[in-house]
Formats: sequence, C-alpha cells, structure tokens
Amino acid sequence: MGNLTITDIRCRRLGWSESPTTLQASLVSPTKKYSTHGHDSRTWWGPSPLVVVEIEIDDGIIGIGSCGGFTALPAAIIEDHFAPLIIGMSAYDRELIWDKLYRSSVRFGRVGVTMAAIAGIDIALHDIVGKALGVPVYQLLGGAIRDHIPVYVSRLYAHSNIDVLQAEAAQWLGEGFTMMKQRFGYGPADGIPGMKKNEELIRAVREVVGDDVMLAADAYMGWDVPYAVEMSRRLEKYNLSWIEEPLLGGDIDGYEELCRRSGVAISHGEHLYNKSEFMEVIKRRAAAYLQPDLNRVGGFTEARKIAALAETAGIPLIPHSNEMHNIHLAASSVAIPMMEYFPDELPDTGNELFWRVFDGEIVAKDGFIDIPHKPGLGVSLNMSVINEIELRG
Repeated sequence: MGNLTITDIRCRRLGWSESPTTLQASLVSPTKKYSTHGHDSRTWWGPSPLVVVEIEIDDGIIGIGSCGGFTALPAAIIEDHFAPLIIGMSAYDRELIWDKLYRSSVRFGRVGVTMAAIAGIDIALHDIVGKALGVPVYQLLGGAIRDHIPVYVSRLYAHSNIDVLQAEAAQWLGEGFTMMKQRFGYGPADGIPGMKKNEELIRAVREVVGDDVMLAADAYMGWDVPYAVEMSRRLEKYNLSWIEEPLLGGDIDGYEELCRRSGVAISHGEHLYNKSEFMEVIKRRAAAYLQPDLNRVGGFTEARKIAALAETAGIPLIPHSNEMHNIHLAASSVAIPMMEYFPDELPDTGNELFWRVFDGEIVAKDGFIDIPHKPGLGVSLNMSVINEIELRG
C-alpha cells in the first residue's frame, strides 16, 4: 500500500429540475415573512443544489464526498483555492489537510459554503482511506458501537388537508416508525390564526400516532423568540420531544433565552458550521439537542470534535439527514442516540436527492438503519442519473 498521494480533485455540480414545491407551500421558513418572495424557489436554491467531490490518489482509488447547503458555491472554492493546496499530499494526513484548508480560508471562511467545501474534501478523504484499508469509515473513527441505529422519519409537511397529513402519519406508523418529525406551516406573519393552524397540525398527527410515538416538529428558522415561546406554551400538552430550529442559525442569544422560557425542548445546529459555534451553544445551554450535518460542518474531522464536546456536556447529538457520512458518525459515537431519516421520496425538498445520486444508501426497517459493512463510505455514484443532471460548461 502506497502513500495515498492525492493526484486530482474534481467537482460535479448537479442540477435538479424540480422546484421545491413542498417547502414553498408547506413549511414556515426565514423568507416566508416576505409575501412577494416567500414562495419563490430562488430563495431556496439556484441551478445546482448539490456538489459532489471526487478525489483520486496515485493508485487509482477515488473517494467521494458531498457539500451541503443546496448551492454550487463550494465547487468554486475547491477548484480555485483548495485543490492546489492539497494536490501531492497524502490522504492519510486528514487532520493536517483540514487545518491547512481552514487556516488558508479563514479570512473569507469559517462558516457557510467554505465549511461545506472543506466537508466535501474531508468526507472524500475518509472514503479513500477506508477503501485503501478495506474497512468502513466508522472503523477509522474508533469502531462501531452498535449494529443498528434508531431513526426518526422526517417528513409530514404541513398540509391544508388534515386528512392527507393524518394518512401519511398512519403510513409511517404502519412501516414501523416509532419516532417522527413533522413541519410547522405558519409563523409570525400569520398571527394568531397561524398559531391555531400550527397547533391543529400537531394535534392531528398526535391523534393518529398516539402517546407512545416520539413526535418532534420543525419550524425551520421561521419564528422569533416571542412567537416561539407562545407556541411552546400552546404545544406543551402534546408532549413534543423538541421544537426544531425555531430561530435563525447563529442566534445564540435568542436560543439561550428561548431555552429558558420554552415549555418544550429546543433543538438546532443544522445551520451551525464549526466547533466554536457549537461550543458556545453548549456553554450557554442554548439547545437541548444538537443537530449538525457532516457535509456542512467540515466533514468527519470537525464533526468528531463536535460530538466529543456534546458527549462531555451531556447534550445528545442527532445528525441531520441519513446520508451515509452521517450514518458512519452515528455508528461510532456514544453521543448520538438516534438520527434523522429522510425516506426515499421524489426529491421535492432537496433533502432526498442523495437517494438518486448515490447507489448503496440504506433503507430503514422498523425504525432502524443497519450500519454498512463495505469499505469506505459504502456508496458509489449512480452515473446514469448523474449524466442526466450534471451541469456542464
């Protein structure tokens, strides 16, 4: 086995013709407060919602990773800035590479698309080393602590037809899921009537699934502190496990206040990007649950450190999405009690696109995911799909 010398880095910008209609119509969001733009697909993603990174080493092994955030912007950072810095380095030196990329981009990075770019590279490097050694990535992270990972099904978008929402809840219950997350549809601009509609959405699902199912709900950064406090009071009787991301990512002051005043546990972290941000949340007890996504926080190298902080503080970490990189972290971390599961549906929110792009993704059975056993991440590119949706030129 050689030095695993990096010889090439390529980015694929993948498009998707479907506009995110589910999110536009059925989820409160940061832009929904603006009546003229709240349902404009341009506020969600542009021509390319996903970047796939391929890194090749001298013996021909190719590692793959992805960049989160529903934007093609990480590709330019990788191609123009990061690739020249690490060509010729060894894929074994993942900690060194990560720190080199972070420090070289600190003047314009630290959060957002730059961390997503670092993540795509870091995930691909772990895939390479796992393939070279013939072991799953979680073996590089300390080994598996479980054979099966509990998951909550993440769907149940707000719907004006309550019967449709209840039928979907019954469907997931019938498929063996005992943990679910639904979406709120209304925010401050919708006033008291919107609050009542939000409560009706929760009541409708709870009525179907009963009291023995763990139920959470997502506000996707569409509320403010006063609205979230009032909604939490209205929802206490429904025994929600948490209200997810009610405030903008990074509003740690707001989250700290909300955690003090809310009658329901508060979760967030999907839009935090590095260990320093998570450390501040942890120090201030500004979340009951932390929800990072590896392809947004800089990959495995940074996510392991965030998981260690969470474990030390006794705050559960629940990864956003069941993409394979998150599964490997969940398989190896005692800080993670469960993870999110986006079912294989037509990609109408962007969260489901990975089912089309990668072969080898794992389908949940009775509310659990079996950990993978193939070397590396355990997935490959579905080139028949990629050839149709890759943006070129």
